[in-house]
Amino acid sequence: MGDTDEAGFLQDDLWPLADIDLQNTRFPCCLVWTPLPVVSWLAPFIGHVGICQEDGSILDFSGSNLVNVDDFAFGSVARYFKLDRRQCCFPPNLSAHSCKHRYKHHEYGTAISWDDALHSSKREYETKTYNLFTCNCNSFVANCLNRLCYGGSMRWNMINVSVLVLCKGRWVDATSVLRSFLPFFSVLCFGIYMVGWPFVFAWFLFASLLAAWFVVGTYIVPNFLKC
Repeated sequence: MGDTDEAGFLQDDLWPLADIDLQNTRFPCCLVWTPLPVVSWLAPFIGHVGICQEDGSILDFSGSNLVNVDDFAFGSVARYFKLDRRQCCFPPNLSAHSCKHRYKHHEYGTAISWDDALHSSKREYETKTYNLFTCNCNSFVANCLNRLCYGGSMRWNMINVSVLVLCKGRWVDATSVLRSFLPFFSVLCFGIYMVGWPFVFAWFLFASLLAAWFVVGTYIVPNFLKC
């Protein structure tokens, strides 16, 4: 079997995955998200993100030198997005690379399977210092997706990972929606009651500055948020 045929074989002969099991918290090859205490109360677009192995167990970077396995930090999964392994690049060697980022992907670190990529990123992030503003759970997930060259892209970062799961993710149940937004609306209403409409302006300024930090650090200042 030639190199090209071997690459095609590995790409097409992916073993079937089990179904998503909400009751047992199994999300094979999914991105998962849950709100962060306090932070999500003020900025509901920020939360904790993880990526799941083929058996559905969750990997998430939640502290310095710590990548949890099947122990999702900060609460149960609130929403999830199913990823497609067929959009990944699993070359057995450089000559069999099928993606357009052939050499860049090889230098970044290729993988022969989904779990192989996640485990490589796990080993890398077990040596990193966690920081909510520069090196966080989104960074870890982006590293996994870049290692997979998911969707033919190696430009995954904190922002597009968040947008993907927030815009396309599915809620686990109605309770998850309440858990994600009720604290925010409670804080907002309490602030308006105590301070008045200036509180809304202050909150908008805070949220804008927070969003600007990640946008500038990701797209305007190269490698500023790269950990």
